[in-house]
Amino acid sequence: MEDEKSVSAAMGIILNAGDARLHISEAINAIAENQYGLANEKLKLAQKKMTEAHEIQTNMIQGEARGENIRYSMLFTHAQDTLMTINSELNLTKQLYKVFEAFEKRILRLEKGEPCHGNE
Repeated sequence: MEDEKSVSAAMGIILNAGDARLHISEAINAIAENQYGLANEKLKLAQKKMTEAHEIQTNMIQGEARGENIRYSMLFTHAQDTLMTINSELNLTKQLYKVFEAFEKRILRLEKGEPCHGNE
């Protein structure tokens, strides 16, 4: 039974993180096309999927902390690796969003002839 629980948890993590990666990719494409509203929506969806994946992982860890016998699983290890990799992608994309959105706003002000300062 515990093996089934571990496999099910691993697959839940991998599927949710994979969905998040798809939303992240769509967000990057939206950023590239200056569609920041769409990018923001995609980042929120990605964050939701990452939260779901992380909750599955947390439940497994808490189970082991309660004394449940969780056997080592290469699949679960892969799921955790996938989760952490995609979490890094999400964090990086969020930062790219901020940078490019700030550049876009600055360019628009310059095109209008408005003053631009580094911290605006």
